[in-house]
Amino acid sequence: MGEAPTPRYKERVPTALDIENQASLLEYLRATNRIARDETPRFETLAGGVSNRTVLVERASGEAWVIKQALEKLRTKAEWHSDPSRVHREALGIRWLEKLAPPGTITPLVFEDFEHRLIAMQAVPKPHENWKTMLLGGRVRRDHAAQFGELLGTMHRRSHQRRAELEPVFRDKSFFESLRLEPYYEYTTTQAPEATDFLRALIASTRARHACLVHGDYSPKNILVSSGRLILLDHEVVHWGDPAFDLGFALAHLLSKARHLPSHRKALVAAATTFVNSYSDSHLLATVEESRVRDHMLGCLLARVAGRSQLEYLTEAEKERQKRRVLRLMTESIYYLPELFQRTCDDADD
Repeated sequence: MGEAPTPRYKERVPTALDIENQASLLEYLRATNRIARDETPRFETLAGGVSNRTVLVERASGEAWVIKQALEKLRTKAEWHSDPSRVHREALGIRWLEKLAPPGTITPLVFEDFEHRLIAMQAVPKPHENWKTMLLGGRVRRDHAAQFGELLGTMHRRSHQRRAELEPVFRDKSFFESLRLEPYYEYTTTQAPEATDFLRALIASTRARHACLVHGDYSPKNILVSSGRLILLDHEVVHWGDPAFDLGFALAHLLSKARHLPSHRKALVAAATTFVNSYSDSHLLATVEESRVRDHMLGCLLARVAGRSQLEYLTEAEKERQKRRVLRLMTESIYYLPELFQRTCDDADD
């Protein structure tokens, strides 16, 4: 008898893959012919996200990828679940954002695996820094804030111009619901009942708006700075919806850092103003109402200290002070954003 046929290598792909297990990831990459059978890349587990496993793969050729695998149960203190198929929404987002965003600001997709709920994208070349880390270190640059606004405004404007083509593709908001509206706004009503009417009205009006492609996770955490240029990451919440959400979400991050860092407060408040002005110069959308930016900013400022996903750099005392301040501002009729930025960060009546 002849020898039994050698099983095809494809058949040895791990069925329950955890990419943070380096041996399993190596087996997977070889089995799927992503790398040669005798190749052993360098792996580095990347920290910072709550919703994905993320690993840097550096090959001997010099090519480098970031592989992301979506988690069903997110890594937060409060119970939080979301369908892992959202990673494929991110792949779809990457394909489109490459066409819509300024050149070089989106990392290209390398491959997508539906069975294991993962994607790989080109890694940003080293050296680079995370913008959130830079801001928390007090390194606040006006040109970075201006790029932050231009990048968002360009994506919003160009997607709005192609709305007939894009709205049907991104109409599904289920990941925005499970990753933003429920954990940020709805859950927060259980922790801050005084904000219930405000937040539920905001949820309803957000669901009713369909203006452009919304990133849904537009924050300094998802920005890398490489050779002075901003590169945007993490697109799993992208959907067709309310552009004011992206603005309010981003402003909440900048102003939370301003409250946390009194010695850099003036620079961070100025960065928030620069961001909004740069966005306004880039977006050309009449659908972005300043009052809605204000509401989303306040909603997110509250959610980041009382929702399911809270800012890890704030102390409990800082969270409580921010909560009291935002609840007060929700009852006041301040809609001019620069004034609101100052009132958000003013310690006088904390």
